[in-house]
Amino acid sequence: MHVTATAVSLTVDDPAASSAFLQRHFGFAEQMAADGFASLSRPDTGASVVYLRRGLATLPADQRDERAQGVIVALVVDDLEGELARLQREGVAITMPLTVEEWGERAFQVRDPNGVVVQLVDWNG
Repeated sequence: MHVTATAVSLTVDDPAASSAFLQRHFGFAEQMAADGFASLSRPDTGASVVYLRRGLATLPADQRDERAQGVIVALVVDDLEGELARLQREGVAITMPLTVEEWGERAFQVRDPNGVVVQLVDWNG
């Protein structure tokens, strides 16, 4: 198998709100958008995030009413404390404080307007 790209698709109530959040606070750029759809990427990550509106007719019937739950969009960063301070200055609510795990992971979390968890993490402990 030859994989040419990686994306995570998340079903939410308001794709435009989640898209705006990733653009404003995390430097993602919207690559494509339409009614009920937004695709974003960052050239330095090699991954894309796609938001689909819940109930979208193009989704399989058994997925249309699902919401993204239990998903964490994790972003590994160089300056965890700096990013925490920046997001606080920007008024983003920190929903999990900076935590240090025994295995060396350090992380904190925020939620986008649709409740999708975005976690910033490093292993520089």
